[in-house]
Amino acid sequence: MPNPSRLRAAALTATAAALSVLLAGCGGGSQGDDEDLSGQKLHWKDCPAPSEAEGGGAAPSPLPDGDEWQCATMNAPLDWDDPGGDTIGLALIRAEASGAADRRIGSLVFNFGGPGGSGVTTLPAFGQDYAKLRTRYDLVSFDPRGVGRSDPVECLDDKQLDTYFQQDATPDDRAERTEFVDNTEEFNAACEKNSKKILPHVRTTDAARDMDLMRQVLGDEKLHYFGISYGTELGGVYAHLFPKHVGRAVFDAVVDPTQTAEQGSLGQAKGFQLALDNFAEDCVSKVEDCPVGDTAEDVEARIARLLKDLDRKPIPGVFPRELTETAATGGIAQALYSKDFWEYLTEGLEQAYDGDGRVLMVLSDALNGRNEDGEYSNITAANVAINCADDKPRYDPAYVEDKLPEFRDASPLFGDYLAWSMLSCTDWPVAGAADHPDVHAPGAAPILVIGNTGDPATPYEGAGRMVDALGKGVGVELTYKGQGHGAYDSKNRCVQDAVHGYLLDGKVPAAETVCS
Repeated sequence: MPNPSRLRAAALTATAAALSVLLAGCGGGSQGDDEDLSGQKLHWKDCPAPSEAEGGGAAPSPLPDGDEWQCATMNAPLDWDDPGGDTIGLALIRAEASGAADRRIGSLVFNFGGPGGSGVTTLPAFGQDYAKLRTRYDLVSFDPRGVGRSDPVECLDDKQLDTYFQQDATPDDRAERTEFVDNTEEFNAACEKNSKKILPHVRTTDAARDMDLMRQVLGDEKLHYFGISYGTELGGVYAHLFPKHVGRAVFDAVVDPTQTAEQGSLGQAKGFQLALDNFAEDCVSKVEDCPVGDTAEDVEARIARLLKDLDRKPIPGVFPRELTETAATGGIAQALYSKDFWEYLTEGLEQAYDGDGRVLMVLSDALNGRNEDGEYSNITAANVAINCADDKPRYDPAYVEDKLPEFRDASPLFGDYLAWSMLSCTDWPVAGAADHPDVHAPGAAPILVIGNTGDPATPYEGAGRMVDALGKGVGVELTYKGQGHGAYDSKNRCVQDAVHGYLLDGKVPAAETVCS
């Protein structure tokens, strides 16, 4: 069962590829100090195929203009409290600016979320979407420490993960609860056994310090930044630590920096319920009959019955695995990340009602970082490691049981799923840093903060709270009245004009601009 914050990231490109196929047929270790590392030279070369921890697959295809993606490794201190000690190699990727050299602003660094998502694989997957930004920036992303090719956190192997994700993550009785707790303890123990050295050094503050070193190594006076989902939390922490180094920055799909892990999980329960309500309303409002229900209430009632049936008796999924209640819930959540995936959710539900769980399982696999070859990226391991290193609160089963009514009230469908996942950090070997991140950044340059009213994973209210937390004169809020996780990739003209105006021309949009 992923950590609550795991639901912030979605491997939408991989999901689309897998579904199209299915539906067609139905360290480093060197020494050095911080000053030396800031002067290091990056050796850019053609990118290799992604590692298994990055998600596997082929090397990135050339850009539309024929330019190649370039990759390099940057060394950073393993322990920022001991900058002259061991180093860690961080994987970077870039596409050089396509416009005239005298118009180049610098590098635009992306973090796409997770935490635990590989920027080295995600940036080229969505690179064409940022072609206009590339006219004045080198587009740059990276695998944060503990992620992908950057000394990845390793826990269970692929076969063990298949079993782990088949478990019942919404226990109904004492025996199921004991099994769930035991499985969580085994997962965490495996992380400690296989990745003990890196676990204390994957906090968001560590990644923020890495980004400031990256800024220097890339040759930029300021960090120009585009953070999405968890990337907004990372960006906020960076702004707090280095306010004078903030350049032009955009936060999209904004994490609420004022919430504890529990409050974040409860907020996501409400967010995913809202997205499910919107999906159901959309389905029944179409001209043709909605194949999964006659009314919005009927759609959601049938989904609830399906999950109860799967709890008693799973159905065939992707052979040899079965579609369980937990897998189906994860698959539904994955599809709610983007309105473009609602058609897959409709198809998956329709098939599941007929006893075929393949589509929902492909969606669930994407959420968990599993590819078609049965290999898992390390996104789940990294996600748990980063969240547990960041989040101070630790919860026990009795506490979760007391909170179940509140979570179920927030979402009959997702409440149990998100409540029980609060146990992810209960026996984690590294203490959490704080109740919530500090993003107060007085003196920083303006940061464009975009909230989406229909966002399931990072509910809209978080954008306003981020603006308040950044401090007066820093956060500039823009509201997008839309669906899905984030706003820029919706291709809404109003949103993209605001982002382009700021990042390309330095024009800060009016506060409280609304796009629809």
